[in-house]
Amino acid sequence: MTEQVTRIAKRLRELRENNDLSPEWAVKALGVTLDELSSYESGEVDIPVSFLYMAAKKYGVELSTLLTGENPREHMYAVVRKGEGVGVERSRAYQYSSLCAAFAHKKMEPLLVTVEPKPDETQKHFNTHDGQEFHYVLEGVLRVTIREDEIELQSGDSLIFNSEHPHALEAVGADSARVLVVIG
Repeated sequence: MTEQVTRIAKRLRELRENNDLSPEWAVKALGVTLDELSSYESGEVDIPVSFLYMAAKKYGVELSTLLTGENPREHMYAVVRKGEGVGVERSRAYQYSSLCAAFAHKKMEPLLVTVEPKPDETQKHFNTHDGQEFHYVLEGVLRVTIREDEIELQSGDSLIFNSEHPHALEAVGADSARVLVVIG
Protein backbone atom coordinates (compact mmCIF):
# COMPACT_ATOMS: atom_id res chain seq x y z
CA MET A 1 0.00 0.00 0.00
CA THR A 2 1.01 3.59 -0.44
CA GLU A 3 2.46 5.69 2.35
CA GLN A 4 -0.73 7.78 2.28
CA VAL A 5 -2.99 4.74 2.83
CA THR A 6 -0.76 3.67 5.73
CA ARG A 7 -1.11 7.12 7.35
CA ILE A 8 -4.90 7.11 6.84
CA ALA A 9 -5.10 3.62 8.37
CA LYS A 10 -3.12 4.79 11.40
CA ARG A 11 -5.43 7.79 11.91
CA LEU A 12 -8.46 5.50 11.57
CA ARG A 13 -7.17 3.15 14.28
CA GLU A 14 -6.09 6.04 16.55
CA LEU A 15 -9.51 7.71 16.26
CA ARG A 16 -11.20 4.53 17.43
CA GLU A 17 -8.70 3.94 20.23
CA ASN A 18 -8.62 7.59 21.41
CA ASN A 19 -12.41 7.47 21.75
CA ASP A 20 -12.14 4.25 23.80
CA LEU A 21 -14.17 2.35 21.21
CA SER A 22 -13.65 -1.39 20.94
CA PRO A 23 -13.10 -3.16 17.63
CA GLU A 24 -16.41 -4.94 18.27
CA TRP A 25 -18.21 -1.59 18.56
CA ALA A 26 -16.62 -0.40 15.30
CA VAL A 27 -17.53 -3.62 13.49
CA LYS A 28 -21.17 -3.21 14.45
CA ALA A 29 -21.30 0.57 13.83
CA LEU A 30 -19.52 0.41 10.47
CA GLY A 31 -21.03 -2.81 9.11
CA VAL A 32 -17.77 -4.65 8.45
CA THR A 33 -16.19 -7.84 9.72
CA LEU A 34 -13.43 -7.85 12.31
CA ASP A 35 -11.00 -9.01 9.60
CA GLU A 36 -12.01 -6.11 7.31
CA LEU A 37 -11.63 -3.60 10.15
CA SER A 38 -8.23 -5.02 11.01
CA SER A 39 -7.13 -4.84 7.36
CA TYR A 40 -8.31 -1.22 7.07
CA GLU A 41 -6.72 -0.13 10.36
CA SER A 42 -3.40 -1.78 9.48
CA GLY A 43 -3.25 -0.36 5.95
CA GLU A 44 -2.96 -3.83 4.42
CA VAL A 45 -5.67 -3.16 1.83
CA ASP A 46 -7.21 -0.24 -0.01
CA ILE A 47 -9.73 1.50 2.22
CA PRO A 48 -12.89 2.40 0.29
CA VAL A 49 -13.70 6.10 0.45
CA SER A 50 -17.28 5.14 1.29
CA PHE A 51 -15.95 3.36 4.41
CA LEU A 52 -13.80 6.37 5.36
CA TYR A 53 -16.80 8.67 4.93
CA MET A 54 -18.94 6.45 7.14
CA ALA A 55 -16.17 6.08 9.76
CA ALA A 56 -15.65 9.84 9.87
CA LYS A 57 -19.36 10.36 10.53
CA LYS A 58 -19.47 7.68 13.26
CA TYR A 59 -16.30 9.02 14.93
CA GLY A 60 -17.53 12.62 14.73
CA VAL A 61 -14.79 14.04 12.49
CA GLU A 62 -14.58 15.40 8.97
CA LEU A 63 -13.51 13.07 6.15
CA SER A 64 -10.67 15.51 5.45
CA THR A 65 -9.38 14.92 9.00
CA LEU A 66 -8.97 11.24 8.17
CA LEU A 67 -7.40 12.05 4.80
CA THR A 68 -4.97 14.77 5.92
CA GLY A 69 -4.61 14.50 9.69
CA GLU A 70 -5.67 18.14 10.04
CA ASN A 71 -8.99 19.63 11.05
CA PRO A 72 -10.62 21.93 8.48
CA ARG A 73 -10.50 25.57 9.56
CA GLU A 74 -12.53 27.56 7.03
CA HIS A 75 -16.09 28.49 8.04
CA MET A 76 -17.32 31.05 5.51
CA TYR A 77 -15.88 29.61 2.28
CA ALA A 78 -12.96 27.63 0.92
CA VAL A 79 -11.47 27.84 -2.56
CA VAL A 80 -9.72 24.89 -4.18
CA ARG A 81 -7.80 25.82 -7.30
CA LYS A 82 -7.60 23.51 -10.31
CA GLY A 83 -5.42 20.50 -9.52
CA GLU A 84 -5.03 21.41 -5.84
CA GLY A 85 -7.66 19.17 -4.21
CA VAL A 86 -6.49 16.87 -1.44
CA GLY A 87 -5.76 13.65 -3.30
CA VAL A 88 -6.10 10.09 -2.16
CA GLU A 89 -4.09 7.60 -4.20
CA ARG A 90 -5.80 4.35 -3.25
CA SER A 91 -5.05 2.08 -6.16
CA ARG A 92 -4.68 2.05 -9.92
CA ALA A 93 -8.46 1.69 -10.23
CA TYR A 94 -9.59 4.90 -8.47
CA GLN A 95 -8.12 8.27 -7.59
CA TYR A 96 -10.00 10.65 -5.32
CA SER A 97 -9.47 14.33 -4.77
CA SER A 98 -11.39 16.14 -2.03
CA LEU A 99 -12.67 19.47 -3.31
CA CYS A 100 -13.39 21.01 0.09
CA ALA A 101 -10.96 19.59 2.66
CA ALA A 102 -10.40 23.00 4.30
CA PHE A 103 -14.10 23.77 4.88
CA ALA A 104 -15.42 22.87 8.34
CA HIS A 105 -18.81 21.34 9.18
CA LYS A 106 -19.69 20.21 5.67
CA LYS A 107 -23.12 18.77 4.99
CA MET A 108 -21.83 17.15 1.78
CA GLU A 109 -18.52 15.80 0.50
CA PRO A 110 -17.62 16.81 -3.08
CA LEU A 111 -14.90 14.66 -4.67
CA LEU A 112 -13.25 14.55 -8.07
CA VAL A 113 -13.00 10.85 -8.90
CA THR A 114 -10.96 9.34 -11.72
CA VAL A 115 -12.00 5.79 -12.54
CA GLU A 116 -9.41 3.86 -14.54
CA PRO A 117 -10.46 1.13 -16.99
CA LYS A 118 -10.05 -2.42 -15.67
CA PRO A 119 -10.26 -4.67 -18.73
CA ASP A 120 -9.09 -7.81 -16.88
CA GLU A 121 -11.36 -7.48 -13.88
CA THR A 122 -14.72 -9.22 -13.98
CA GLN A 123 -15.77 -8.82 -10.34
CA LYS A 124 -17.17 -5.46 -9.31
CA HIS A 125 -16.33 -3.91 -5.94
CA PHE A 126 -19.56 -2.72 -4.32
CA ASN A 127 -19.81 -0.06 -1.62
CA THR A 128 -22.64 1.02 0.64
CA HIS A 129 -22.97 3.90 3.10
CA ASP A 130 -25.56 6.24 4.57
CA GLY A 131 -26.94 9.10 2.53
CA GLN A 132 -27.06 9.88 -1.14
CA GLU A 133 -24.57 10.29 -3.99
CA PHE A 134 -24.67 12.63 -6.94
CA HIS A 135 -22.44 11.87 -9.97
CA TYR A 136 -21.73 14.23 -12.87
CA VAL A 137 -19.52 12.79 -15.61
CA LEU A 138 -16.90 15.29 -16.79
CA GLU A 139 -14.97 13.03 -19.18
CA GLY A 140 -15.25 9.50 -20.52
CA VAL A 141 -17.99 6.94 -20.03
CA LEU A 142 -18.95 5.65 -16.59
CA ARG A 143 -21.01 2.58 -15.76
CA VAL A 144 -22.68 2.73 -12.36
CA THR A 145 -24.17 -0.50 -11.04
CA ILE A 146 -26.78 -0.10 -8.31
CA ARG A 147 -27.77 -3.54 -7.10
CA GLU A 148 -28.49 -5.31 -10.42
CA ASP A 149 -29.21 -2.16 -12.45
CA GLU A 150 -26.45 -0.89 -14.75
CA ILE A 151 -26.58 2.75 -15.82
CA GLU A 152 -24.15 4.01 -18.45
CA LEU A 153 -23.35 7.72 -18.23
CA GLN A 154 -21.66 9.85 -20.89
CA SER A 155 -19.86 13.15 -20.43
CA GLY A 156 -22.46 15.70 -19.26
CA ASP A 157 -24.81 13.07 -17.78
CA SER A 158 -25.68 13.02 -14.08
CA LEU A 159 -27.15 10.57 -11.59
CA ILE A 160 -28.35 10.77 -8.00
CA PHE A 161 -29.09 7.69 -5.91
CA ASN A 162 -29.55 6.33 -2.41
CA SER A 163 -26.04 5.13 -1.50
CA GLU A 164 -27.38 2.66 1.06
CA HIS A 165 -27.89 0.37 -1.94
CA PRO A 166 -24.76 -1.54 -3.05
CA HIS A 167 -23.10 0.36 -5.89
CA ALA A 168 -19.98 0.08 -8.04
CA LEU A 169 -18.24 2.27 -10.63
CA GLU A 170 -16.48 1.23 -13.84
CA ALA A 171 -14.88 3.15 -16.68
CA VAL A 172 -16.23 1.90 -20.00
CA GLY A 173 -13.79 1.43 -22.85
CA ALA A 174 -10.05 2.15 -22.92
CA ASP A 175 -10.17 5.66 -21.37
CA SER A 176 -10.58 6.71 -17.77
CA ALA A 177 -13.73 8.49 -16.59
CA ARG A 178 -13.53 11.70 -14.54
CA VAL A 179 -16.55 12.28 -12.34
CA LEU A 180 -17.67 14.93 -9.89
CA VAL A 181 -19.13 12.93 -7.00
CA VAL A 182 -21.00 14.58 -4.14
CA ILE A 183 -21.75 12.45 -1.09
CA GLY A 184 -24.31 13.79 1.34
